[in-house]
Amino acid sequence: MISTISTQVERPIRPRHDEPRHDDKADQADAQRRDQADLEADLLDDSHGLLPVSVVVVNFNAGEVLDDCLRSVLSQARQVVLVDNASDSRGFEPVVARFAGNGRLSVVRSAFNGGYAYGCNLGIAACTEPTILLLNPDCVAAPGSIESMCAVLNQEPSVGMVGGLITYPDGTEQGGGRRAVPTPWRSFVRSCGLARFSRRWPKLFNDFCLHLQPRPTQPISVEAISGACTLVKREAIEDVGMMDEGYFLHCEDLDFCVRFRNQGWDIRFVPDAPVMHHKGVCSRNRPLFVEWHKHKGMVRFYRKHFRRHYPAGLMGLVVLGVWVRFGAVASRLIARRLAAGMVAVPATVARRRRVSDGKVAASRRRLVSAGTLSS
Repeated sequence: MISTISTQVERPIRPRHDEPRHDDKADQADAQRRDQADLEADLLDDSHGLLPVSVVVVNFNAGEVLDDCLRSVLSQARQVVLVDNASDSRGFEPVVARFAGNGRLSVVRSAFNGGYAYGCNLGIAACTEPTILLLNPDCVAAPGSIESMCAVLNQEPSVGMVGGLITYPDGTEQGGGRRAVPTPWRSFVRSCGLARFSRRWPKLFNDFCLHLQPRPTQPISVEAISGACTLVKREAIEDVGMMDEGYFLHCEDLDFCVRFRNQGWDIRFVPDAPVMHHKGVCSRNRPLFVEWHKHKGMVRFYRKHFRRHYPAGLMGLVVLGVWVRFGAVASRLIARRLAAGMVAVPATVARRRRVSDGKVAASRRRLVSAGTLSS
């Protein structure tokens, strides 16, 4: 079951024009027209200066950072659709309650967590504006950033998707905001450290992480951007289709970008549209779960888009490499958890021992005071 809640904003009541009381129908009709004009003015005032953009925020246990995210986009866009993928209500509901009086915020509650693409599709279906921004709940859009992205999106009819400058809280650029598509060959180059030869043979050994290159001063065309901040035209989505819900977490954004380019849509990176990203807030408590779906998504991405371009044997090696990498990452995570447990166990034992010793001492004092035991 999915329920949608849309609260209405409380609008200030404008003073009525002074007028004598008449029973004349013409005067009553004139008064009604003025009241209607006042109401329409109120509606215009509510959306004054806001962009014709619907922002879709898919939340899963983001906590307090969701508050900052919503405030940053409600100050810039006409509509915000918040999709909750079955978060813990103790962390989600108190945040949403702070915006209960804002009629531009709609909340869609999913009974289960169907993944990021699933949540985005739920949100897109509820959008009413011609431009749609997909934004992570741990992102904060700087003032004017959505406007900068919209300007680039609407520059040329061929542009269907744009992304902003995604940064860490300290202002440094994150990876993924501008990148090339990680083809099997590019992934092999990166994993084997061959990208260092890109200066001499850039076309052969180029890295797909473009954030390592100097930041451009003007918007540029790129092969892919990050799903943490993706601005798209509604007409482009209608042409390309919704996001692929076969991806649970990670790689759905790359899939979306490849499909856009295959349909002839251009993708742009906008360097003067900063968006701060508290990376990993929604997934930090389940690192092994996240890594599983990340690597599973990579296998789906490679098979979906490259199996016809690479020999079957090579694709088999690529898939094997992905799962070997997952095994290494999982082993490291498990080793860290075990190490943390080994450190925690002695401390827990010592704490329990102190509690036990305290209880024994207290019991001894009671027995001494009762004369049952000599001191």
